[in-house]
Amino acid sequence: MHNLSRRTVIVAGLAFAASPAFAVAPGLAGAIASPRRTPANVKRDKYRHPAASLEFFGLQPTQSVLEIEPGGGYWTEILAPYLKAKGHYTAAIPGGTPEAEKQQAALLKKLGADPADFSQVSTVPLTVGQPLGDANSYDLILSFRNLHNWLEAGNAAVVLGTIFAALKQGGTFGIEDHRASTSTPQDPKAKSGYVRQDYAQKLIETAGFQFVESSEIGANPKDTKNYPDGVWDLPPTLRQAAVNKAKYLAIGESDRWTLKFVKP
Repeated sequence: MHNLSRRTVIVAGLAFAASPAFAVAPGLAGAIASPRRTPANVKRDKYRHPAASLEFFGLQPTQSVLEIEPGGGYWTEILAPYLKAKGHYTAAIPGGTPEAEKQQAALLKKLGADPADFSQVSTVPLTVGQPLGDANSYDLILSFRNLHNWLEAGNAAVVLGTIFAALKQGGTFGIEDHRASTSTPQDPKAKSGYVRQDYAQKLIETAGFQFVESSEIGANPKDTKNYPDGVWDLPPTLRQAAVNKAKYLAIGESDRWTLKFVKP
């Protein structure tokens, strides 16, 4: 178990949670501090810990990086500019549902609106059972808060197998999700949005990955994991805002596990 202790590192006016030996690479610090990032995304940095998370996953500027389901582009805004000069960023975008199609259109519009940062970005369709481009193509594949959706859809094993095939031998798979309590059995459909860390690790290992280490970067002890609408009652979704918005804002975003695997 790898637990990063918390201290504050000030880089370009931003504070990051990190390990005692943590140092933010200048290029990464610049990408995180970019004034072109969406203000709403910047506000989430205190929960998502971009510098510490990417350092934990071993991000390097020369890597070919694939992000699975980038959503609104929180990580795209950081990874694409950082990798533009020497590496490459690819987004795996799902489709097939009205919500996915809407999200896909919004992301493509975002990419087209900022050629300075995003002109080199590639996209591949994330279609269950279909390859993510050529096999053994990526140095690093990242997934942020997607596993619970795959469990709900019943295709987690298939998606993980597709990711395994796309990753280079020796490459890293970094993943995070909302952490369920170990005091209750895992719901196979993860309807609350929470996934037990031990359950996730076993599932990912079954797909062929070798576990490397975990981090407490995304830990939030205030998260009781017991809400009427599951994790979506917490920010940023705040489904129960009309009932007690202040309560959920005080808790903050979810308690998250962060895991690193390698393709042997």
